[in-house]
Amino acid sequence: VQLQASGGGLVQTGDSLRLSCAASGRPFSNYMVGWFRQGPGKEREFVAGISNSGGSVYYGDSLKGRATISRDNAKNTAYLQMNSLKSEDTAVYFCATRSSTSQVVYTMRRHYNHWGQGTLVTVSS
Repeated sequence: VQLQASGGGLVQTGDSLRLSCAASGRPFSNYMVGWFRQGPGKEREFVAGISNSGGSVYYGDSLKGRATISRDNAKNTAYLQMNSLKSEDTAVYFCATRSSTSQVVYTMRRHYNHWGQGTLVTVSS
């Protein structure tokens, strides 16, 4: 499966942004989706994940309470809605998938084997 992340850009503190992850090549409904981010000089970290059906979601601590992950399997697209953005949210955001029907969302990088190219989010104060 090929992934294309988009929706990043330059925003101000407190703004909202919705990222998209468009998939192609394989039936998207067979894949779990995870969003990760990597800030300047930092390790890549888990942000949120959603099961193949959309029935299970899980959030990492970084955006918990300020983000909503969702997906539309008919459009082969997953989304990450981010609100109340802070300067520390500045990072490259990646979407990733793994073929899985598990309702337990995986949070580790090594659990995902298909990655998009990333989209840059810059939050200016």
